[in-house]
Amino acid sequence: MLKLTYHGHSCFELEAEGHRVIVDPFINGNMHAKIKPSDVKVEAVLVSHGHGDHVGDAVEIAKSNDCEVVTNFEIANWMQGQGAKAHGMHIGGAHTFPWGRVKLTPALHGSSLPDGTYGGNPAGLLIWMGGKCVYFAGDTGIHSDMALYGRLNPIDLALLPIGDNFTMGIDDAVEAAVLCQTREAMPIHYGTFPVIESDPREFLRRLTARGVKGRVVGFGETVTV
Repeated sequence: MLKLTYHGHSCFELEAEGHRVIVDPFINGNMHAKIKPSDVKVEAVLVSHGHGDHVGDAVEIAKSNDCEVVTNFEIANWMQGQGAKAHGMHIGGAHTFPWGRVKLTPALHGSSLPDGTYGGNPAGLLIWMGGKCVYFAGDTGIHSDMALYGRLNPIDLALLPIGDNFTMGIDDAVEAAVLCQTREAMPIHYGTFPVIESDPREFLRRLTARGVKGRVVGFGETVTV
C-alpha cells in the first residue's frame, strides 16, 4: 500500500512498507504547508529542478535525516557543495534504491538554482513504491512524450500542475492525463501565488468528462494511492 501526503504546491511525501520520501520540499515560504522542515523524517529527498519553490528546504532536510537528495547531476553536485549527500541522475535514467525506484523523465521548463547556478535539465519523476507507480510531471508544459510513459509504465496516479503561467493550465493538464493513460490524476502547483490561482474542482470536472478519474487532495491530507 502506498500513502501520499500533500503539503501544497509540488511538495508531497510518499510512504510504503516502512519507507518514506519527500518530493520538492518547498515548506518555508509555502503558505499551504502545515509542517516545518524539522518535522520531516525521510530516507530520501527527491528534487525535480533547481527553482527555489522546488529545491526549497532540501538541504536542511537531507542533512537532518542524513539521507541523499536524488536529482539530476548538476543539482546533485550543488547539493554536495552545500554539505548534503546526493545521488545524481539524468533524463531517461532510472535507479533502484532501498525504498523504491525512480526514473527521470523530460519536463519542459527552466532550471537555475537559488544562487543562480546552472541547474541542468528540469525533470519529471516516475516513482515506484509499494507496488504502485506515481508520475510526477514536475513543472512542465504538455508534450507528446507523456503518451509513452503510460504505454511503457502503467501509471496509478499522475500529479499534474494546473496553475498555468509557469506550467500547464487546466486544459493541457487534462490532455496530459489522457495522454499518459493514468488510472487517476491529481492537481498540483496551483494557488500558492496569485499568478497561479486555478480551480482544482474544474480540473476534476473536465477530467470526468474525458473518462479519467480525478482526486483533489487537501493541504496536509494523507490519502491511499
